[in-house]
Amino acid sequence: MKDNVTDCFCADELTATLSALQQERPESVIYQTSLMSALLSGVYEGSTTIGDLLKKGDFGLGTFNHLDGELIAFDREVYQLRADGSANKARHDQRTPFAVITFFNPQYQHRFSQPASRDEVHQVINQQISSDNQFCALRLEGHFLQVDTRTVPCQHRPYKPMMQAVEEQPTFHFNQRNGVLIGFRSPRYMQGINVAGYHEHFITDDRQGGGHVLDYQLQQGTLTFGEISKLVIDLPDDEDFLKANLNPTDLDDAIRSVES
Repeated sequence: MKDNVTDCFCADELTATLSALQQERPESVIYQTSLMSALLSGVYEGSTTIGDLLKKGDFGLGTFNHLDGELIAFDREVYQLRADGSANKARHDQRTPFAVITFFNPQYQHRFSQPASRDEVHQVINQQISSDNQFCALRLEGHFLQVDTRTVPCQHRPYKPMMQAVEEQPTFHFNQRNGVLIGFRSPRYMQGINVAGYHEHFITDDRQGGGHVLDYQLQQGTLTFGEISKLVIDLPDDEDFLKANLNPTDLDDAIRSVES
């Protein structure tokens, strides 16, 4: 009888320990509001606030209502990177038409002591997480020889499709700068729902500039990353979304055009 009581106590203690660990490290889930294909079609207004996003994660990217700049989130801070080159902390009442966020729980780390291109950084991830069927969240922090970014300017009704909106986008070139780059690698089957492949945003160490990443060359830094196998999508129910063409014939080409 005594052994049974001891076994029961040990089992209860183990359950309590596992529960505490899960609370300290939330389950790795990607939360997404709306679809990339909706953004392409000009659905630039959403009801999800930055405060809402921070309940779902502390790490992610996206944009703001009216396509007013790039969104980057990490360490529970959210920044708005605008087309005038500025970067500011986002207010919790600001809204987003498209965002992807998670609680960042990296399982892997790699230190770069020599210069590495964007492709070489991605190769490190691809070698460790070889299946294209999983999502991956990544953070790269260090000194960059160069980072090339773009930021789409604020749009106004009647909204033009994103392929036309990006024709006006300014590009920025950051040379010899410290900063943080965060992003996701999404499976190929997610094209249109999300952005298949790598989607990354960058912000400088002084939090004064950044944008959607076009290319970069790292001098030295630390890469942390991990796989994620669960996705939750919150679909809008407003008129713009319900009437949008979410499956155009040129969807893949359109996404590649606006993202690269």
